[in-house]
Amino acid sequence: MLLCLPEETDPNLLVGRGTSDDAGVYRVRDDLALIQTVDFLTPIVDDPYQFGRIAAANALSDVYAMGGRPLTAMNIVCFPVEKFPMDVLKDILRGGLEKIHEAGAVLVGGHSVDDLELKYGLAVTGVVHPDRVITNAGARPGDALILTKPLGTGVLATAVKGGLAGKEAAAYGVEVMATLNRAAAEVMERYEVHAATDITGFGLLGHALEMARASRVVLRIESANVPFLPEVLDYAAMGMIPAGTYSNRRFCEKRVQADPSVDALLLDLLADAQTSGGLLIAVAANQAEAMLADLREAGVDQAALVGRVESRGDGAIFVV
Repeated sequence: MLLCLPEETDPNLLVGRGTSDDAGVYRVRDDLALIQTVDFLTPIVDDPYQFGRIAAANALSDVYAMGGRPLTAMNIVCFPVEKFPMDVLKDILRGGLEKIHEAGAVLVGGHSVDDLELKYGLAVTGVVHPDRVITNAGARPGDALILTKPLGTGVLATAVKGGLAGKEAAAYGVEVMATLNRAAAEVMERYEVHAATDITGFGLLGHALEMARASRVVLRIESANVPFLPEVLDYAAMGMIPAGTYSNRRFCEKRVQADPSVDALLLDLLADAQTSGGLLIAVAANQAEAMLADLREAGVDQAALVGRVESRGDGAIFVV
């Protein structure tokens, strides 16, 4: 908990914890700043190799959301040595290393402890020019909102555990989660992007609300345009909604207003807790279509225009 601690003040601390951003940014010289983040997970899939890939992609995503490039990574491991064979740990680390290398970063070490619950993730250091840092606090009225990955990983994981999701749906969800946001971040560099964040545990609504509050704006989310993983609406209708989704709904409810026509299940999915989700990008409206075309050309096939920044305000969301 950091709530009881005073905020750090340093002229070189460009992004701290004041706006609930994805990572911290510290300037080391006029043309170079470090991005620092740490994230780790309990297993969301049974396959240890795939879990390693997903957890690493999830941690690396924070650097991409800030407009940076990952440079180094360190493993964070909590491993029940009496519960699992060491081959499980080897496969987790192998999956993580694959994603670190795919990001163009270098593994420089890490730390492990014997724990009752398995956890894995990364501490990542990235680099960015101080003048090109992208935060969640710069969204402007009129901006278009682009989402780069489909939602629904929380519901899908619950459906897999409940034996309702087939192998094909599960495998597709794994690949979505294990996909780096690198291509999206590289496209983002070429456009007038005013704000960005990655969609993880607080769901689209929770992270969009953080952007709205940090930027002091009102966002409009067009629910019909939001991409979802195949079949997750059906799983949600069967009750396969994780507890974290309800927590996200409660967290957002005072600042999120939905049109009566929006189905309650759809609102649940907009609040669904994501693992290694996509980027939510606030870009100048006159560049949105070109950016979408470039994203799709770069292989970010499900990128979609999901809303806009409506006006200045105290941080709120309208869902239509």
